[in-house]
Amino acid sequence: MTVYLDIVLLENICMNYIILFATGVINKTKINQIKLFLSSLLGSIYAVVSFLSNLEIYSTVIIKILVSVVMINIAFKPETIKKCIKEIIIFYLTSFCFGGCAFFLLYYIRPQDILMKNGIYIGSYPIKVALLGGIMGFIVINIAFKIVKGRISQNDMFCKIQITLKEKHTQVIAMIDTGNLLKDPITKFPVIVVEEEKIKNILDEKVIKELKNLLEGKETKDFAEEYLSKVRLIPFASLGKQNGMLLGIKVDEVIIEFDEDKKKIKDVIIGIYDKKLCKNEKYNALIGLDLVQGSEKDEYYRKIKV
Repeated sequence: MTVYLDIVLLENICMNYIILFATGVINKTKINQIKLFLSSLLGSIYAVVSFLSNLEIYSTVIIKILVSVVMINIAFKPETIKKCIKEIIIFYLTSFCFGGCAFFLLYYIRPQDILMKNGIYIGSYPIKVALLGGIMGFIVINIAFKIVKGRISQNDMFCKIQITLKEKHTQVIAMIDTGNLLKDPITKFPVIVVEEEKIKNILDEKVIKELKNLLEGKETKDFAEEYLSKVRLIPFASLGKQNGMLLGIKVDEVIIEFDEDKKKIKDVIIGIYDKKLCKNEKYNALIGLDLVQGSEKDEYYRKIKV
């Protein structure tokens, strides 16, 4: 059987790239095409060397894991060991899924020649079969992870947020509310609804009272004027009230802690709610899912290191 190394290298680059791309999509990691290609090339070179070499060291589990770790670091550069382990686990799960799809296709195609050496399979099947197997695997595992993530546990429904206003800070527990689509109608900035009691840590109670007077059309006093440029009126049709107006204030920044990530938002409005959001006080704020899962493409969103 004749083996063409350039074909083996090309096939492995394509498959590694698809697997790494799927890993990035599943983990919602920023994807850099050049880094993905370099990582795929490294994995392909290892596959060729492993196939050609007679040394057993290249086929050991330890070497394969080390190569996987290097590939993950080149492709995604995880910031912590925990994130690196998570990326590797997803990488292997994706690889297993792709491998299953590839063998499924090979079972029906039944190539005449199949050669295995050091865990590397070589056969007389066209490269498009390998790519088709990778695409099938990507679709299957992407759907599977979406189903699993859709069944989020109760702990995954909450996140910590730190609100900063004029160098004062307050921390609250926010429930992730898929129905919270509130935005400032003028600036289109997202709105996080927070209980008034928690806002008093960064905004004086007298100021809140004066801002409420402003909302009701009453006269305000001088000490509230410095906040007037930050005041927003947010229309809403929930929270037990139809066609209401929620008093909002633009804060300096909000830091969201969720799923081991920290995300900083500069342009955000805090909607001040004068009642309790939860009877047992398990959470004190409502935040939209789009803010928690925001991407770096969003103008108001920026991911920061933990």
